[in-house]
Amino acid sequence: MSHRDTEHTPVVPAAGNLDYRVAHLADHLAAGPLGELGVRVEIRGEAVLLTGTVPSAQCRDDVLRLARAELAGHPVHSDVLVADNSSPDRAEDLP
Repeated sequence: MSHRDTEHTPVVPAAGNLDYRVAHLADHLAAGPLGELGVRVEIRGEAVLLTGTVPSAQCRDDVLRLARAELAGHPVHSDVLVADNSSPDRAEDLP
């Protein structure tokens, strides 16, 4: 490899940098095809905790799949809930 080749090689933080990987995941969740802003990503020691609410079970599964791929090598725990978007089963009583 010549000196010229190294000038154009992007500098990427080490794969073990959990803070960087979590920030990258949060960017993907917000700006990617999911456009998911209802999920928080928190570092808990060497593990990562996902919390929040998403509109569907499919969305939750997609978020978890992306998180596990992005954070491979670290435990990913999920407390992501699916919002109940069903119509009420009875009328609301107003006083």
